[in-house]
Amino acid sequence: MKKIVISTGGGDAPGLNAVIYAVVHACHLRGWEVYGSRSGYGGLLDPDELRRLTLADVDGIYATGGTILGSTNKGNPFSMPVENLAGEIQVVDISDKIIRNFKRMGFDCHIAIGGDGSLAIAQQFFEKGMSVIGVPKTIDNDLEATDRTFGFDTAVSTATEALDKLHSTAKSHDRVMVVEVMGRESGWIALYSGISGGADAIFLPEIPFDIDCLCNKISDNELHDKDYAIVVVAEGASARGGKVVSKGRGELGREEVILGGIGEWVAEQIRQRTKKDTRSLVLGHLQRGGSPTTFDRLLALRFGAAAVRLVEEGGYGRMVALSGSGMVSVPLIDAIKSRKKVDLTSDKVLTAREIGICLGD
Repeated sequence: MKKIVISTGGGDAPGLNAVIYAVVHACHLRGWEVYGSRSGYGGLLDPDELRRLTLADVDGIYATGGTILGSTNKGNPFSMPVENLAGEIQVVDISDKIIRNFKRMGFDCHIAIGGDGSLAIAQQFFEKGMSVIGVPKTIDNDLEATDRTFGFDTAVSTATEALDKLHSTAKSHDRVMVVEVMGRESGWIALYSGISGGADAIFLPEIPFDIDCLCNKISDNELHDKDYAIVVVAEGASARGGKVVSKGRGELGREEVILGGIGEWVAEQIRQRTKKDTRSLVLGHLQRGGSPTTFDRLLALRFGAAAVRLVEEGGYGRMVALSGSGMVSVPLIDAIKSRKKVDLTSDKVLTAREIGICLGD
């Protein structure tokens, strides 16, 4: 009998509960025990944050958003900022304690569900002797080693539905609507939703944009009796020669900046240059919420079952991935080497250009 611990780290994504459901059911079939670590590695630091997962605990959760284990993107166990008694911030490494607890509790494997940041931490633990298997999770779809990540399809559906609704209000008021969607370094959500949602312009992190190109597109619309426009902007997009717009840094000195604000900046530029009534909207965490689509639900269930099969094979230090129509595994270290960017020669980008969408270049 094996004893498995599962964790969900980083930002939440629709489909996390479906992975947990599949892992628990696949382990139950084999007579294995499954425990859930709350808030990332919380259960491996504090036993009170560790819970045994039974079939009853996961009944029906495959259809729900979020994660029953909770998640966090605050703090790296290898570089954890903590406040001492003097009120000063110190960075400490608590990874040895987690390794000791993992072994003391008798776990055979840790199934880590996360994006590039969480999986990079999982790889570090693997290098320190923890038996780890990764499951890719990110709504940005930016992990290079898998064709798709669960959560992406749901996020695109949410953004596309928002664009569909904005068309009517933009048309009613002869207004330009600028919609900011998630996408730090990769513009997959912006591209897919922008094409599907009939956007006039899509700004991606992969293409530094020229604001004059957009204003010309808006003017061209008016020459063809279209007095409104829909603009989709990925949060990591930037103007040509400009910088990525951010709100500052995270709590307790986290290195990663918090992106946001590029949508309003683009809207203000449009107001000044075209004198059009222009509004901006940030979809933000709406893209992370809600029940997973059928595609994401099925993909997440497949990932969870594949992870347990990999445990059975002893394929530690690897990540399950979608390749074509099948499940494969890849070395975890290869999965986190780089982020998957939009291929600017792909048929999707060509489609956007050929149906008249401005990409800012």
